[in-house]
Amino acid sequence: MQAHNKTVVKSMQILTLFLNYPKLTFNEMMELSHIPKTSLHRMVGSLEEMGFLTRDEEGYYSLGLLFLQFGQLVAERLDIRIIALPVMKELRDDVEEAVNLIVRDANEAMYIEKIDTLQPVRLYTSIGRRSPLYAGDSRIILAYLPEEEREAYIENIELKPIAMGTITDKSVLRQSLEDARKNGYTITSSELENHTKAISAPILNNQNQIVAGISIAGIDARYQEDRLPELIQKVTNAARQISLKLGSQM
Repeated sequence: MQAHNKTVVKSMQILTLFLNYPKLTFNEMMELSHIPKTSLHRMVGSLEEMGFLTRDEEGYYSLGLLFLQFGQLVAERLDIRIIALPVMKELRDDVEEAVNLIVRDANEAMYIEKIDTLQPVRLYTSIGRRSPLYAGDSRIILAYLPEEEREAYIENIELKPIAMGTITDKSVLRQSLEDARKNGYTITSSELENHTKAISAPILNNQNQIVAGISIAGIDARYQEDRLPELIQKVTNAARQISLKLGSQM
């Protein structure tokens, strides 16, 4: 049984490589995973046979179409995504910035939906991308967690710098979270990527608990001071619309 468990874990290790790389050769997978060549060859063959991986004519591997089927099923069952999508599209068309829908996944945040900007210069974010709860637009989720849960996270997390604006001081982080709860939104600058800005607001359920965050993000040149009040209002209004559809009494 333990051998089977190890095989499953290593197979998942191979598949998760493709979260950061669209295509990989066998040798690249071996280098990144540190799995012995014989074991890797056997597992990659099995994954390919089951439809989890596919190989092109040049020998590059990528995720198989089976993941598209699974992804569609998961997406269809995420009610918040279905509810939020029309509001997100309207917000994108209104402010002409990329719009993200973010949820908590353990000690991280995950982007579960994105409506891209039509601007020629844009940020690289994608559905499935993860980020720490303390940084960038994800911090709105941390700000609205129950105090005990929030403090436990802060006590146990290491604040690693990701970009030039990432908060790495816990007292500064606590103040930022307090400001977010007081104001009902966050504005973050160059925390996940340099020279970027994001504005995020909380999405609450029928018990007024945080279930997601909605944000707009882009290069900081488009987020001038005189434009911020309008953008803040539009993001918080979008969050309120989605929250009301989820039964929030905010």
